[in-house]
Amino acid sequence: MKIRIACSDAAFPLMEHDDCLRLIGMLGVEGVDIGLFEERSKLQPSDVFGAPEKNGRALKAKAEESGLSVADVFFQPALDFRKFSINRPDEDVRRQSREDFQRTLEYALAAESYHLTFLPGVHHEGESYEDSLARASEELAWRVERAADAKISFGVEAHVGSLAETPEKILALLEMTPGLMLTLDYTHFMRQGIANEDVHPLLPYASHFHARGAAPGRLQTTVAENGIDYSAIAAGLKEAGYPGFIGLEYTWTEWEGCNRTDNLSETILLRDLLRALI
Repeated sequence: MKIRIACSDAAFPLMEHDDCLRLIGMLGVEGVDIGLFEERSKLQPSDVFGAPEKNGRALKAKAEESGLSVADVFFQPALDFRKFSINRPDEDVRRQSREDFQRTLEYALAAESYHLTFLPGVHHEGESYEDSLARASEELAWRVERAADAKISFGVEAHVGSLAETPEKILALLEMTPGLMLTLDYTHFMRQGIANEDVHPLLPYASHFHARGAAPGRLQTTVAENGIDYSAIAAGLKEAGYPGFIGLEYTWTEWEGCNRTDNLSETILLRDLLRALI
């Protein structure tokens, strides 16, 4: 299957969501990545979870009106990703997190999404890193099983501030959690000054992919300033037989200064670069 291109609706959060879908359709890409971010995105978990199947079908219909399929549903339960992380020591929080996963899964299936993305958890204060990691692996293994039963691809994003913010740490989590895959995003590694070559070994684990410009110290920047080697990445994805989408993921948020780029122009420039490479 050929690699397809999607665009994140988080690139244009000031627009009404229907208009955002129309704009993404006008970009001529095949899919849309949906951000389901409480306190942040246009579509929020608290809005859609009351009737996840009905709302998922509505999303599918609206995406199709713009010539798009739903490439990914990315769930985050709060603006502060530590607050309701999947590996919180608090059992009540973890129980609620599992319920949220079930509702997100229902929503994504009804939208006929190709993929589902969650965060991997964090190292919690007051306990060892190993304990936080083991609990994250246990929770993710439960989700891997549910996603497999539903026949939907599932991955986590190794991000800045998570317990898997380096290639070595995410590899350890993958190895201890059979079946777990990655929504691979080089920008979180590039921002820390980690070389492309140190991230390339993660390519075979990618079930979804996020692309934007980044540089050391900058989680998001212009294509002209970008330090990520997308030529090598495209070759690596092809070699690995990657079957999914590359999601253009310029976002507009104050976090990490991600509100300082012209997202429309940079999305078009990166789209054209990736089209040439794939």
